[in-house]
Amino acid sequence: MFVRVGERGSFTLGAEAAGVPQPVASRRIAALERHLGGLLFDRSGRRAVLTPFGRDLLPSAKRLVELADALECDAEQARLRPMAFAVPETCPIRQLAVLDAAARELGMVLGLRAAGPAPRMELLNAHEVRLALVAVPPHEATWAVPLGVATAVRTDPRPLRIETLRHRQPRRPFQRIWIQPEDDLPHVRDRLEQLGHRAALLPAQISVAASLTAAVSETMRTGALLLCSSAQADELGLYWRALAGTPVARGYELRAGSGDDVRRVSKELWEPIARCLGVPVDGREHP
Repeated sequence: MFVRVGERGSFTLGAEAAGVPQPVASRRIAALERHLGGLLFDRSGRRAVLTPFGRDLLPSAKRLVELADALECDAEQARLRPMAFAVPETCPIRQLAVLDAAARELGMVLGLRAAGPAPRMELLNAHEVRLALVAVPPHEATWAVPLGVATAVRTDPRPLRIETLRHRQPRRPFQRIWIQPEDDLPHVRDRLEQLGHRAALLPAQISVAASLTAAVSETMRTGALLLCSSAQADELGLYWRALAGTPVARGYELRAGSGDDVRRVSKELWEPIARCLGVPVDGREHP
């Protein structure tokens, strides 16, 4: 207010430029004069004339106003800067776009970055991302994704019993279950291998693929099975079957440098994140 009145030589014009009533402008400048310990304007005439004290302080006041304007600009740019967010490579593009749109409706701009389980954790620890969906055992997870097997050809839709894959004819090729890199984790891989051991499968019947592309290629070419979620099978054009007995599942939780980020994103974007991960949602809200 001091700058606006001082530049215009009028309390009325200065107040108008600031968008406040003239009495408000007068009270603010009087409060500033008390704080600074001297009169800024000579009020004896019709114009607001700067006193020597006011002329000495006006340049500093202008610099403060310019810095405040710059701070407002920087704050706006910071609010619009994307929040780097590491997500699994298995997330469909369409669902990521839905997540991004939902975040923008809430005033958040996400910089989505797809990566495998270990790289996501590394990115978060190196502060290269602000948020990351980290793979955890299902009982610790915010989002749990049931896994089954998918085939290139439609088969019996009933849940698959692992023991039916037991290799009984040595001269015929065995059927393999491919684990994709997203599931190359102890709580998924070891669990499936335990089930295979109990069903007397050959060790080679459960294998980790070098990439999702390689795993899908083997599924299409050899009739192998791909360990995946129902949503991922649909995306890949494969036919999905649940696994009978004790389930195998992916688990995810959101981690970040700030607890406020975790609480806000987990609460307000729970459903679009669930759809990205392939969690069966069926219109239900986060409990």
